[in-house]
Amino acid sequence: MTGASMGIGLELAREHAKRGGDLILVARSNGLLNEVKNEFETTYKVKVYVIVKDLLQACAVQELYQEVKDKGLSVEFLINNAGFGNYGFFSDTPLKTEEDMIGLNITVLTQLCKVFIQDMLQQKRGAILNVASLAAFQAGPTMAVYFASKAYVLSFSEALSNELKGKGVSVTALCPGPTQSNFSNRANLLNSPLFNSHIDSAEFVAKVGYKGMMNGRRIVIPGFKNKVLAFASQIAPRHWATAISRKMQEIK
Repeated sequence: MTGASMGIGLELAREHAKRGGDLILVARSNGLLNEVKNEFETTYKVKVYVIVKDLLQACAVQELYQEVKDKGLSVEFLINNAGFGNYGFFSDTPLKTEEDMIGLNITVLTQLCKVFIQDMLQQKRGAILNVASLAAFQAGPTMAVYFASKAYVLSFSEALSNELKGKGVSVTALCPGPTQSNFSNRANLLNSPLFNSHIDSAEFVAKVGYKGMMNGRRIVIPGFKNKVLAFASQIAPRHWATAISRKMQEIK
């Protein structure tokens, strides 16, 4: 599991541990990961392996895969949660931030699916959960690259789900709306109208997402309101959906 040290990633890891599942946790923070390891091993009596890795570094995904192999481990459930967003007009935001966002949200996720899916196919069992977003269903002024990156995750996951049908491996795209996590702080969205209304807890999103993965669902959207918003964005004229998206996010 990537991005497992806090937020939705941490709660997804907890859902797996509650059911007696061992874990391989991947993130950049050694301290936070080892805190989770100690808590889960004590509370849930599972084995937790920690791999500290900056996935944006060259060859990081291949190194991660090799470390898993060197430990004699196999991955039955791959949860791709690592990712981030950033607020601001595209003309004003740093290119390096957007390059890193594309790298983590898209490239790394794709690479992880590529390297681990071969083992799953050989085992004829496995499940992949790619954390997308409600943002995947429309364009997002003030967060143009982030919304586009999550649209990729959704489209990629749906296509992969279709390709793997009947082969024992399922692919699920988890599309949460605004969630109580560190995401809004990192993305500079704390004062956005979108995050000043009722938002879901990371625990709720993880419960729904994990259940959806275990049931082999293709797309999971936690919460009735978010389901309505996703549906409305598909039937409304695209320029309307884009304008509404900007209004809900723009910080005055």
